[in-house]
Amino acid sequence: MALLVDSSVWIDYFNGIITPQTDYLDKVLGQSPVVLGDLILVEVLQGFRSQPDFEAARDALLRFPILEMVGVEIALKGAENYRALRTLGYTVSKTIDCIIATFCIENKLELLHADRDFEPFEANLGLVAVMT
Repeated sequence: MALLVDSSVWIDYFNGIITPQTDYLDKVLGQSPVVLGDLILVEVLQGFRSQPDFEAARDALLRFPILEMVGVEIALKGAENYRALRTLGYTVSKTIDCIIATFCIENKLELLHADRDFEPFEANLGLVAVMT
């Protein structure tokens, strides 16, 4: 099963912040299949202030397979998942996290993240997250 890494982990990784998630990412790079979503690519790259850092990160990230995450199917399923969680009393604060979680569920991808928005998807909708 391929691993999709959320921007919450990539941002810490590029900033040199050591967390269980960045340690895990460092361990699996080159050892296991890692993929990147186009939306995550945007989230990560938009935060770089300097052009050289942006270019270095862009070049590094473009070495991974890039998956297009949003289409009509994922948009509809994401809305269903959001509504299902809302019925259970959870409000996902970021639409993009709903899309990422739904994309992983539908495409049977593991997710490495450091974002609490994904926890209701794990507990209720079958999101497989890497436990660190």
